[in-house]
Amino acid sequence: MKTFSLIIVFLLLTGTTTAQVGHVMQGVGSSNMSMGGAATANPIDISGALQWNPASISGFDKTIIKLDVGVFFSSPELSSTVPVFDNLGNPTGSFVSGITKDDRGASAMPSLAVVFAKPDSKHNFGISLFGISGFGVTFPESTTNPINMPQSMGGFGRIESNYTLLQIGVTYSFKINDQLSIGIEPTFDMATLELAPNPTANPGAAGYPSTDVATSSGFGGQIGILYALESGLSLGASYKTSQEFSEFEFDNTYLDNTTGTNTFTMDYPAIISLGTGYSNSTLDIAVDYRYIDYENTEGFSKTGWTPTASVSGFGWKSISVISAGIQYKGFEMLPIRFGYTFSENPIESDVAFFNVPATAVIKHAFQVGTSFQLTDALGIDALYHFGTSAGETTGQLYNPMFIANFPPYGAIPGSEISYKMTTSLVMVGVTYSLD
Repeated sequence: MKTFSLIIVFLLLTGTTTAQVGHVMQGVGSSNMSMGGAATANPIDISGALQWNPASISGFDKTIIKLDVGVFFSSPELSSTVPVFDNLGNPTGSFVSGITKDDRGASAMPSLAVVFAKPDSKHNFGISLFGISGFGVTFPESTTNPINMPQSMGGFGRIESNYTLLQIGVTYSFKINDQLSIGIEPTFDMATLELAPNPTANPGAAGYPSTDVATSSGFGGQIGILYALESGLSLGASYKTSQEFSEFEFDNTYLDNTTGTNTFTMDYPAIISLGTGYSNSTLDIAVDYRYIDYENTEGFSKTGWTPTASVSGFGWKSISVISAGIQYKGFEMLPIRFGYTFSENPIESDVAFFNVPATAVIKHAFQVGTSFQLTDALGIDALYHFGTSAGETTGQLYNPMFIANFPPYGAIPGSEISYKMTTSLVMVGVTYSLD
């Protein structure tokens, strides 16, 4: 029990990730990530099965333990342009523009999964500890990029965010017959959020405050079904409910050293996953479609200014995601995997300004991975990932003082804000099987 508790602490402390499809991780662990995150109908490892379809753990016939650790790199760039006004508030016709690059560095991505199974049993059980969501940026203060100028000069200064979500799942699957299985998974969540400055707080005379690290807990669940034919074709579907969280309670400190508090609720969106797959002695193929329902999720459904000039939410639209992967098993003991993930952008141009702390949106992600079986019981996996936003998310800068003339958000005429990014990930995993 002591060892298990230490693992939970490790996952919480190292779980600063940057998400790929909105703020949802596209996959879990090196094997599932290398298949583009596809696993709803044809998981090749227990981590993908536990994350995307609880019914699919019925396909494993022995107890398996899997631990993955990755190092994640991202390179967001934040650009802004604002017009120069004279002392009477009239535009002069000149502009100030600048670019700020993120200086966050590397983040850790751990995951742990266990499936308890026997060859002749209709009942399989699983436990998972996954970092399933996160975002974070560190844009230093700048005297050339308007949005990163000091708050005394009308900018936000240094912009930093850290959000992590650790999910603990307890999974049960029942094999109705040789083809059909069902599964259920209650989920329990722990999240942390830090913002500097904190746009969810009311601004004071010194601008917006910075916060300490706030925590929140949540819960939800997932159900799934899997239909696998003897021909190797499989079909799967799952529904993960919205994860309902308690409020983040922020202790805020303003630049003039005054203090205050505020609360903000940010749930995790409901996800529908539909998948198909095919396996034979040489190939494993998996394709998933996911619908991520941001539009009906607390913290994402609303946007814009409150009457006190704080930000009410991110304002994301719901998105579709396609994940696909292929595993070639023609090389003895050394399968090769290729994966691809496509994601819509949940951030439309009219809310780009409100999402500067969460710029991590990847449109195209490419993965390659492999495994090597050291012994009958012990195997290792490896993954490399590259992702790109494939262009910029662009909008205007807003000021609540401009709302009367430029509703609904107070767009600054002639201004522009944009961000783009690439990501890379190196991950290794260890799988241990018990007979």
